[in-house]
Order: sequence, then C-alpha cells, then structure tokens
Amino acid sequence: MVRYVYDFTEGGRDLAGLLGGKGSNLAEMTRLGLPVPPGFTLTTEACRAFLATGSEPAGLWEEVSAHLSALEASAGRLLGQPDDPLLLSVRSGAKFSMPGMMETILDIGLNDDSVLGLAKVSGGERFAWDSYRRLVQMFGSTVMGVDSASFERSLAAMKDLRGVRDDVHLTASDLAELVETYKELIRLETGEHFPQSPAEQLRRAVLAVFESWNGERARLYRRREHIADDLGTAVNVQRMVFGNLGADSGSGVAFTRDPATGRPGLYGDYLPDAQGEDVVAGIRNTVSLSELARLDPESYARLRAHTETLERHYRDLCDIEFTIERGTLWMLQTRVGKRTAEAAFVLAAELADEGLITPDEALARVSGEGLARLMFPRFDASATGAVLARGVPASPGAAVGAVVFDTTRAVRRAAAGEKVVLVRQETTPDDLPGMIAAQAVLTSRGGKTSHAAVVARGMGKVCVCGAEELAVDTGARRFTAADGTVVEEGAVVSVDGSAGAVYAGPVPLVDSAVIRYLEGGRGDEGARGVVDAVARALSRADAVRRLEVRANADTPEDAARARRFGARGVGLCRTEHMFLGERRKLVEQMILAGTDAERDRALADLLPLQRRDFTGILEAMDGLPVTIRLLDPPLHEFLPDHTDLAVRIAAAEARGEEPDAHDVDLLSAVNRMHEENPMLGLRGVRLGLVVPGLVAMQVRAIGEAVAGRLLAGGAPRAEIMVPLVGDVRELRLVREEVRRVLADVSRAAGVTVDCPVGTMIELPRAALTAGRIAEEAEFFSFGTNDLTQTTWGFSRDDVEAEFFSAYLDKGVFPVSPFETLDRDGVGRLVSLAVAEGRATRPDLTIGVCGEHGGDPDSVHFFHTAGLDYVSCSPFRVPVARLEAGRAALEGTEGSESR
Repeated sequence: MVRYVYDFTEGGRDLAGLLGGKGSNLAEMTRLGLPVPPGFTLTTEACRAFLATGSEPAGLWEEVSAHLSALEASAGRLLGQPDDPLLLSVRSGAKFSMPGMMETILDIGLNDDSVLGLAKVSGGERFAWDSYRRLVQMFGSTVMGVDSASFERSLAAMKDLRGVRDDVHLTASDLAELVETYKELIRLETGEHFPQSPAEQLRRAVLAVFESWNGERARLYRRREHIADDLGTAVNVQRMVFGNLGADSGSGVAFTRDPATGRPGLYGDYLPDAQGEDVVAGIRNTVSLSELARLDPESYARLRAHTETLERHYRDLCDIEFTIERGTLWMLQTRVGKRTAEAAFVLAAELADEGLITPDEALARVSGEGLARLMFPRFDASATGAVLARGVPASPGAAVGAVVFDTTRAVRRAAAGEKVVLVRQETTPDDLPGMIAAQAVLTSRGGKTSHAAVVARGMGKVCVCGAEELAVDTGARRFTAADGTVVEEGAVVSVDGSAGAVYAGPVPLVDSAVIRYLEGGRGDEGARGVVDAVARALSRADAVRRLEVRANADTPEDAARARRFGARGVGLCRTEHMFLGERRKLVEQMILAGTDAERDRALADLLPLQRRDFTGILEAMDGLPVTIRLLDPPLHEFLPDHTDLAVRIAAAEARGEEPDAHDVDLLSAVNRMHEENPMLGLRGVRLGLVVPGLVAMQVRAIGEAVAGRLLAGGAPRAEIMVPLVGDVRELRLVREEVRRVLADVSRAAGVTVDCPVGTMIELPRAALTAGRIAEEAEFFSFGTNDLTQTTWGFSRDDVEAEFFSAYLDKGVFPVSPFETLDRDGVGRLVSLAVAEGRATRPDLTIGVCGEHGGDPDSVHFFHTAGLDYVSCSPFRVPVARLEAGRAALEGTEGSESR
C-alpha cells in the first residue's frame, strides 16, 4: 500500500522529490535537533494522484487523521478545541522552490468559538481576532475563490475609518468587525458560509494547495524556470507558532550570507509583532536583523548559532524563515537560498576557500547564464544625475524602461517591443507575468526578502525594493519622489539594482567590470571580489573541460576579441558578410555579367578584398584553427529589394522618363532569381557547383592569405567548410576544385598551402548519410540553426513571431528549439552523425557552429555527444568555456548543484 504521509521526524533532504523541498528540509532540521514546530507532510505522490483523478487517493485521510492525532497528543490540545485550540498552518512545498507561486493557509482550526478560547489562553484578545481574520481572508481567497482584492479593500476601508496606516494599529473590536465583514463577503460571493468545522478547514485547505500546483501563476513560473509540470507539490501541515503576540514576538527571514553580493554575515529582515506572511508580502517595511540583536539579544544569538549550523550542514547559503513567540525562537523553514549571479560566484569561491566545498563543487554551483548576466553593461556612474529615490538593492544590474503600474500593461507594452519598469507598492504572486515582462521591478515597500526581491533574484531581474520615500499611487498611475517630482506612467526611468538607486530618464551604459577583466583589464577595485571569483571559475573550467571553445567571427576585430575572451580558434567565418556594404556592387556585377569574361572581372575584383579579410583573421588567430565557410546564402540576397526597384522604375515611367538601365537589369535579375522558399533553394554547395568561378575565387583568396601569413612567419591554420551538403558527391566535386586551386597557389607562392576540407551538417540527409560523407570530409561542423529548421520543417523567420509563443504556452515546447537544442529530434541526428562519421574516419574532428554552441544546456549535450568543440559569438565564449567545464563534471562527486 502506498504511503502518503510522513512525520517531520522521518525522512530528510534526500527525499525532496517525495516530500518537496520544504518538507524534506523541515525533516532535516528536525534531525539536526533545531527547534522546529512539529508537523507532517503529505507527499507529492498524493498530489499527483489527486490531480490525475480529481479526488484524494484511497487511505489518504486515514493517514492524515493518524498523524493529526499524534500531533494533538504531543501538544496536549485538539485541533480547534474551544477553550485552548491547536492551530495549524498548511503550506505548499514542491521539489524546486517556487516562492509565492502556490498557496498557504494559516491558523487552521479557528472558528467563532475557538477564537474566544485563543483570546483567553493567550491573554491577547487582539491577537486572537487578528489570527482569525487572517484565516478567513486566506481561506476565502485560496480555498473558496473570493477575489483577494475584495478583502484588501475592506481592510483598507477599516484603516481609513480608524485613521491608521498599518493594520497593527487596529483594535480587537476592529478586527472582530473585519471578520464579520469577510465572512459576509464569502457568503455573498460563494453562496456558502465560512466553514466552522476545523476538520473541514484542514481537508479543504490541503486540497486547495494540491490544486494550486496547476494555478496560472504556478504554471507560468514553471515555464519560466523550466520546472517539469508532472512533479506535483507536497503539503506541509505544521503546528502554528505566533509572531503576532506583541513586542516580544515577531517573524523574519534570514540568509547566512548576503544573497545579493555573497558577502559573509547574517542578512535578512525582521518584523516585530507579525506573522511570517507579513514579512515576505512587504505590506510593512521590516527592520534589519541587527535591530533584532538589540530588541532580543538572546533570540538573535540562538538564531545566529542555528544559521551557522545549517550553513555548515548544507555547505551553502541557506535561506531561513523563523518566528519568535514570546521570546522562544522557532525555525519554520530552510532551503538553499536563491542568489544573484554575483553572489553565486563570490559564494562558490569563498566556500571553497573555507574548505566547505571542493573546487569542482564550486564550479558546479555557478552557471554560464549567471556569467552572462555579469557581462551585461552597467550604468555610467559619472552620468547618472540626481537620484529620484533610494531603496534596498535587492537584485543587481542596470535597466532602463517606461514606468508602468500594473501587470496587464507591463505585459501588453512589453509584447509591443517596449522596455518597461514595473512599479508597485509591493508585488504579489499575481504580478509574476508583469515581473517577467519588465526590465526591472521597483517597490516602495518590502525588504531584501520580500516577494519582489526573492522572485526577481531568482529570475535575474533588476530590482529595488522598499524605496520608502516614493509615494506610489497605482490608481492615478504615477509616483511622487521625496523632492516632489511626479513621475507619470510612460515616463522613462533608470533602475540600478546594485546601488538601490532610481534615476529620471535614461542613463548611459558602460562595460561591466567582468567584461573589462575579460578584455584584459582589472575591472573596478570595488568589483575585485566578483572578478576574482569569475577568473577562478573560468580557470577551473578550462582545466577540467574536454570540449574546446571557438568563436563565430567574420572580421579581424571579432576574432581578436574572441581570442581575448578565451576562444581557441574560429569555428565559423561567414564569407557572405565580406560581400556587404560597398562590396555588394561587385556581387551585383558578377550576377549581371553577360559573359564569362565579365564574371571573371567581378570575381577578380572581389578576390583581393576577401584575401585581406582572411589575412587579418588568420593573423588574429595565429596558431589556432580558422574554419571558413564558403558562400552560403542565395545570390539574390545581395540584390536590391524587388519592391524598391519596381517603384523606382514605375516612377520614372510615370514622369515620362527612361528608367535607369541598371535598375532594369537588376529587376530582371531579381525576377529571374526569385525563389518561393530561398532557404531550400539555390544556395550553399549548390551555388558553388552552378556558378562558375565562385568557389575558385574564394579558395584562392583563402590560399593566398595562408601563403602570405606563412611567408611572414605566421602559423595560419585555415580550414575550408562546404555548406549545405546533402550528398557525398557534392562534397567530392568541390573538394577536387579546392585541391586544384590550392595546388596552383602553392606553386605560385613557393610554399605548401594545405587546408583541410570539411562540411557543415545542416540537413537531415547529411546526418543520415554521415558515414559516406566522412569519406570526403576531414571535419564536420553542425549548423544547428538550419538543421533545426529542416528537421522541424520551420522557417525560423516566419514561425517565431507567428506561433512560437502559443506553442510555449501550450507546452509543445518547454523552450524554443532555436535557443536550446531539441535533443529528441535534432539531437538524435547529431548523435547518429557523430557515430557514423567516426566509424568511417576515427580521427574526424567534429564541432558545432550554430547559436546552440553558446547555450548552456546545449553545451552539456554536445559534451555528452562526443563533439570536439563548440563555436559561438565572441560574447558567449566565456559562457561556453564555463559550461564545458561544468559538463565535464556531470556524474562526478563534484557535480552537486542546487
């Protein structure tokens, strides 16, 4: 018989898949002897069974009743008993942290009778009614489906009536009146009364948490974070402890180190006379934990000791929720804390220095995605101007955008291509779509552990919280700064999440300290910690990785920058980029040539220009391989737009003038070369075989550049790549021409020019016949952009804007196959081509030069598939280096990750 319920005294963090992250960590803290309020966990299996059938699995409630009876026995009280009620919290807890995305219900067990008993036994009438109104509000919105805004409006109306700013100043009679107002709201909205049975409250609360797994915001968060939809959530039922019992009570969130910077020390927020939900909701501004040390030194000392225990045990930054109930400290939750990219690198380095983790574990705890964030530009401090507001620097980075005050507008304006900054008094889980759409989040309330801060950090969004001097008026769609400046919706502001500052208007950007380091500098002194940590991570990655990293570079400048960033060669040099600008006219001449002699003259004019380009790239990558792809796109892409030409000719004729003869010739060529589907037309190797002299001109330019570098004492390593090969016979014909031209160049220059010839595997047929193609190819390079298009039957330019968003929403794609490699389809073709190519030619060098070469997840696949290198844009080279190192550690003891 399947077991669905576990006591906190059972299990541990190794059962996160079954007990969820929260439940497994509660069990772990209980095992460590920390003061955890007792309780039990309903497993993710119970959730999955409920979601599959719509009803709780057989035997679930018998197990719950048995564990509840044991909990009541240990407490010496019964759930909701009238004179001294045992009260419970019901919280979600999935395997992976999803802060605020699912439901929580506190104070289960209160009703019209037990609230009076709670008031008497606690000695706090106001506390009892405050707890009851929280239960009715949470239960009404979460379980019974009443709009939470209705409760908030009633609460705001009561505060306005009494002339108070915060709910802590409402009296017991005020709160009792609110309870009645809330209950009437529920009756009017649902047609049923708030349940008075504690058992019914518990059962309905548990099922509501199960159902919240499929709530809209939870699904959106999972798509954003690539969390599987079939995991389900556990439910934790725990004895309530109360932080809202007066000045000697309170609740807080603590981090064992600063989650924004990684600096050591106990960081977090504390809210006296409050329950934990008040802290993360940001409805009142918190105080720092240093203030707790002054208010309650004994509790602070115990908290510090417990956090040190947890950090040593977990060997990582821990995020802890706690409550102080009349001087007694209780630990309510711990988890490995979300952190910014900067903090991730700094923490990994420091924990390795302290001996808590190994260098390999330190590498496993950072990511290429995080490194990319650290490479983004920052604001130019010399050009920031006057500060509009300052708040808590909750999530670093620089963002510029138009101010918006609600999620709907943020999503709509961002979808239209506008950059926006979401401004709220505080965010709630319902604001998640707006937070995803926005460049930055700015709130006037909340601290480093508020909902806005935690979610923004997890997503890598710029965030400033608790900017108290801002008067945010969401109804009027504006905010007012302390100096009286009014900022209306649509006005542009700049948000500095590293400094916690907000500026009017756009602020110029400069390179980050990490980019300056990668370019060969030292970066800012103030950023030495993160720069040193990045340097250490990259050094370790380079030491352990098997995959080489090359760059896609079409100019000497790009090649030089890529080499500074650590590239070990050029994996893709696109020759078509050398035919743009003023050179386009020479391509036009080649296309319009009426005789072989005219075509030869045009090609002869192009040759020295290409030779110069190749020479510069080979010099920048001296001693390293440079893979040069022969011309790939169809020739009509170098001709003017059909409509523009037709309009010019028609306009001339309308004026009674003779149209320009060159325009007429160009229009004729455009019409002649028109293709219904250019991606599948006359391009790549087909172009080289059909247009006389085109391959020879490019190969001669490459060969002469190599010869020139050899004569100058260089060590050029040019490789010639033939694009779009679908049959080995195509490659054989081109390779014969390459050999003939290189032999001519060698004789003329007096040096031996030998360039390996390979092909780009970008068609399914090429992958399926890779064994035969390897008879002629000395290397393979997967062009995964086109391979994805031809495998899926997509034209990327046409389909991304048309239906990709719908496919992502419907779960057809977990992520765009153009961002992360489709392992099931394209990946199988890659693996097949690798195996069959090497069966024919064991020494076959194989790489990838599509955009996937810089995608962290795809890099791990290419490592597993046995490729020799990945190639990506120069900016992504450090990312690929880091991920190649992390890929090499997967499956080893040092590969533990969060």
